Amino acid sequence: MRRMAAAKFKEQCLALLDSVDPEGMVITKHGRPVARLVPFQQLTADLIGSRKSKIRIRKDILTTGLEWHAES
Repeated sequence: MRRMAAAKFKEQCLALLDSVDPEGMVITKHGRPVARLVPFQQLTADLIGSRKSKIRIRKDILTTGLEWHAES
């Protein structure tokens, strides 16, 4: 993964946003990593319905299963 100092990133930010590779890059301050820039991937459409045949609901999912009696 490519590393870049924060000051250099600040100078080249807009160009880097257009050319960031899938692996991304680490932005450093004084040699220590402070952030990671990765391209945005819209994968949420792939997740919808992907677990349909793998998850089973056995009981009522809208309750904890515990009875509770309030005292006045």
